[in-house]
Amino acid sequence: MFSSVAISTVSTAVISGVGALIVVLVLFTLLVQKEVATASDNSHLRKLSQILNIAIVPLIIAFILIVAYRVIDVLQ
Repeated sequence: MFSSVAISTVSTAVISGVGALIVVLVLFTLLVQKEVATASDNSHLRKLSQILNIAIVPLIIAFILIVAYRVIDVLQ
C-alpha cells in the first residue's frame, strides 16, 4: 500500500508543476514542524515529532522522484 500511495503522489505531482510546488512546500513545512517539536521539552510535542515521519517519508520519496524526473527531462 505504501508504494502505491507514493507512486500515485509522484504521478500527480509530476503531471503538474503546481503539484510539485505543493509537495515541496508541504515537505518544508512538516520538516520545520518536526524540528520545532524535537527541540521542545514537552512530551506531546516529542510524540508529534515521531508521528510527522508518517507524512514526511512519502513526501521525501516524491521529492526525490520529482527532482530525478526534472533532471532527466533537462538532460534529454
